[in-house]
Amino acid sequence: MSKPTPSDPLGRIYAEWWVEWDAFPNISLPLMRWMFEDWQRATLEPTEVTYETKQLGGVTGIYVTPNGADPNQVFILMHGGGFALGSMFSHRKLAGHIAKAAGVTAFVVDFRRAPEFPFPAQIEDGLAVYEELLRSGRRAEDITFIGDSAGGNLAITMTLKLRDEGKPLPGQVIVMSPWLNMENTGKTIDTNNDTDFLITREGLQGNIDRYLSGGANPTDPLVNPLYADFTGFPRLYVVASTTESLFEDAERLAGLARDAGVDVTFVPTPGEQHVFQFQAGQHAPADESIRHMAAWYRAGR
Repeated sequence: MSKPTPSDPLGRIYAEWWVEWDAFPNISLPLMRWMFEDWQRATLEPTEVTYETKQLGGVTGIYVTPNGADPNQVFILMHGGGFALGSMFSHRKLAGHIAKAAGVTAFVVDFRRAPEFPFPAQIEDGLAVYEELLRSGRRAEDITFIGDSAGGNLAITMTLKLRDEGKPLPGQVIVMSPWLNMENTGKTIDTNNDTDFLITREGLQGNIDRYLSGGANPTDPLVNPLYADFTGFPRLYVVASTTESLFEDAERLAGLARDAGVDVTFVPTPGEQHVFQFQAGQHAPADESIRHMAAWYRAGR
């Protein structure tokens, strides 16, 4: 894989990964998971934030509490990693930065991963956390679903499932670089190939095969929200880089939701990598994106 030398911290990490993938094309899934724990290296440790590993609804995760945060307002963060990679550890610091900026607490869900647990295990785990928060006295409108990449898919499909079942919806949904197209037909996967240092169509297909290994259809709206009806969806924040391979997914999502009458804020950001917010604390565009996200959240309260 020959691409220009990246200048940002996250791009350099992605480029380092590709050196190893090129050298070991048959790398095992356990080793891939180990590599993706390195995601957090792009994120500086936020100050004045504490962490506690605990269970909610029988699901393990990390509870994130910034100093002075409102304990009644909770972000449920569904981590990225193609449904098979990433963890509560890879996203702990990112959650800390976002929660601190918004003045809320957060729970990073360590959901079951594919292929050992294909769709819909991940959605079930996220909703188990949500239902436990409701049982504990939190109001639905004070809970936000947030996710990056595949976690953005989960934040959306969790909400769609609740709506279809007539249950209370979270107050808002935030997605960063969402990965939604499980048919793997996105045009920007090709057009942005030279500027995205992580995503390839082959890599996406491998994770699709893992996630749908239980036989789910790639056009099921709870698998692929680009087939969903967004009527009644809560206010939605979508951010992605115009130069990343999954930009089309974010753009189509914003359009579908807007056409359904949803209050949508779409923030196309030029020149950044997939989930560039990982660079919080050491990359100005990442910090600005998180500040903008937090301001949007507070403005809707």
